[in-house]
Amino acid sequence: MDMNLQGRVAAITGGGGAIGRASAKMLAAEGVAVALLDLSEEAMADAKAEIETDVSGAKVHTHLCDVTDVDSVKAAFDSTVDALGPVDILVNNAGFARDKYMTKMVEEDWDIIHAVVLKGAFNCCRAVLPTMMERNWGRIVNMSSMAKEGNKGQTNYSAAKAGLVGMTNALAREAGPFNITANAIAPGLVATPRLKARPDFDKLEARAKTLTPLPRLADEYDVARIVLFFCSELADFITAQCLNVSGGR
Repeated sequence: MDMNLQGRVAAITGGGGAIGRASAKMLAAEGVAVALLDLSEEAMADAKAEIETDVSGAKVHTHLCDVTDVDSVKAAFDSTVDALGPVDILVNNAGFARDKYMTKMVEEDWDIIHAVVLKGAFNCCRAVLPTMMERNWGRIVNMSSMAKEGNKGQTNYSAAKAGLVGMTNALAREAGPFNITANAIAPGLVATPRLKARPDFDKLEARAKTLTPLPRLADEYDVARIVLFFCSELADFITAQCLNVSGGR
């Protein structure tokens, strides 16, 4: 099916990670030029090589980007525009967890998660919105998490991911008159290579399966398909939504 995305330009933060590169690959397969923005040159180079190998004719640009730093974000998006053209699609995927019970959590553990998840998305949205508004078209997809519902040991992460949903809904209402949609995705546990490498992966997987109607964990492509959906013409009239990708959990 043609998703009517040929010739569009997408920027994906955390583009070197599993979900970022899977999303980039699926968008590239629809004719979208993709910019991978990440803090790891090695991860971006590996992702770029994988996408160019798997998708014939893929256009892939990479640039180091610290989403918490306004100057770094500006440089990354200026570079993207110079290489590929104005950004039509933004996927705010950068993020990580730093889990501790609140009584053991230091201020830095709280601040860094909110800086990456919330301020990072804020910085990137501000970087692309003016040209999206000028062009009267845009798609913003924010990567939340099922942790938005609250997980013990994740007060920082849960608060940031819940806040991202609120930001998404407010932005959708601000940007809607310019034909810009803003939606969020809330994955459950995703069996990325990083998760599989954890020594407690088997325990995590077994526990997740007992709580999930569908008898498996998600992989990165389960999430990437929803990124593609929200960006495509199939979702032209969908905005201010958060879709759980959790197997029914």
